[in-house]
Amino acid sequence: MPKITSKLQITIPKRLAEQVGLAPGDEVEFVAAGDGIRMVPAGKSRVGGLSTAERLRLFRAATERQQARDKARPLERVEGERVEGGRGWTREELYTHAKPR
Repeated sequence: MPKITSKLQITIPKRLAEQVGLAPGDEVEFVAAGDGIRMVPAGKSRVGGLSTAERLRLFRAATERQQARDKARPLERVEGERVEGGRGWTREELYTHAKPR
């Protein structure tokens, strides 16, 4: 595991550098990413090359696909009904059968 030197330098593992196409002399940018740091080759897009409008379009399309899947898959139980193989009780029964304190 690489360590940061006293000059705040770090060595990138050769296998990882080759995997992303980095070579000696290449420039990289460091970008804050939550609690970590993301290293991006200089000149490359930070968000994968997609515009904000395109990312929003893709997000909306994915949301619509998920909503269609949710509609096609009925819920396993209706509120108040017992389901075979389920808990064996309903929420309402907790309130009507509970012992008084």
